[in-house]
Amino acid sequence: MRIVIVGAGVGGLALARGLLDSGHEVQVHERETDSGTEETRLGLSPNGVAALSALGVDVSGIGRRLDGVENRDPSGRVRYTLDVGAVREHFGFQARAVPRRALLKLIAQGLPEGTVRFGRVCTRVRVNRDGSVSALFGDGTDATGDVVVGADGVRSAARRDLWDGDPTRPTGWASWQALTEVPMAAASGTTAAVVQGRQGVCGIMPAGDGLVRWWFDVRWRSDIQRPRSPMGVLRKLFGGWDDPWVRTILDHDAEPELFEHVRHRVPKVWGEGGATLLGDAAHTFPPSTAQGVDQALEDAWALTRVLGEEPVEDDPARALRRYERSRRGPVTLVSVSSGMESLKRFGPPRFLGPERLSTMATRQYIGYLSGVSDVLTDRRP
Repeated sequence: MRIVIVGAGVGGLALARGLLDSGHEVQVHERETDSGTEETRLGLSPNGVAALSALGVDVSGIGRRLDGVENRDPSGRVRYTLDVGAVREHFGFQARAVPRRALLKLIAQGLPEGTVRFGRVCTRVRVNRDGSVSALFGDGTDATGDVVVGADGVRSAARRDLWDGDPTRPTGWASWQALTEVPMAAASGTTAAVVQGRQGVCGIMPAGDGLVRWWFDVRWRSDIQRPRSPMGVLRKLFGGWDDPWVRTILDHDAEPELFEHVRHRVPKVWGEGGATLLGDAAHTFPPSTAQGVDQALEDAWALTRVLGEEPVEDDPARALRRYERSRRGPVTLVSVSSGMESLKRFGPPRFLGPERLSTMATRQYIGYLSGVSDVLTDRRP
């Protein structure tokens, strides 16, 4: 079949890789003029790594492995440690922080030259009378196929057309985040930290190459004017925290970027006819549970299986609705879990003790991944 993918992010490229291996004719159209120069780190959970592996992409050579996540209070006391190593042993796949550019390059290595076309701004998706589907672009051109997949992110043009508007709404939270060189032990280790307090949450994760990915989650309204000095505001909010890693970040000169958290209800049907959605275009939710890129990769894995394991040429729409039904449950669970942002400011009860809390947290995380991951549990779409 002829398949048009709108968006050359991680999910879109992974889908292209899987579909080409299944024998489909694939085009990917990306609004940016090249593959991008902005360097960010992505946190891949075991299910994201597993989905990439199933699509023929081995990420073990890039980024840094993650072995544990400490939950701390503002004083720096460790409340419990999520044993990511035990999670790896349970599922057989590790968690990693990887450079976005390196990951995109790694996935694209399996694509024939000319598969990705840059500078293509999608403005509409149209289901044609003959059953074909077209992606229309700002320069007046279009791309027509048997299937069009909108993988064009949070502000998806494909979703706006298929859903008659943008359903996302602010959650009242936002992240100030950055990827920088910070002189601290976290930069060379394999342990991350999440520090919770009434002012918000600070996350600190080793990212490889001496870099640290860090963020502060704070209450936020869309009508608030962005401060000239974000670090100055963060120092006022979190300056009373004594956690040594937080202190080092706050003493560090950097210009973090603001990302407002938005979410929407995940509908039963994502598309129409031969058109469907993938990743943030289909299910936008806050980064609280760090599953955004992982669920996009789960989508790519599921859609590849649906379009590759049965004769779908005569009725691709039926196959796409099957894909959407299979993915709705897991992503709804992620959306609900990620929406409980106000609870992030409160730590666990102290009377349980760090050792017991660590065991409970690790078991709960394994259970959570089992619920939100089709690839780890091999649930066939």
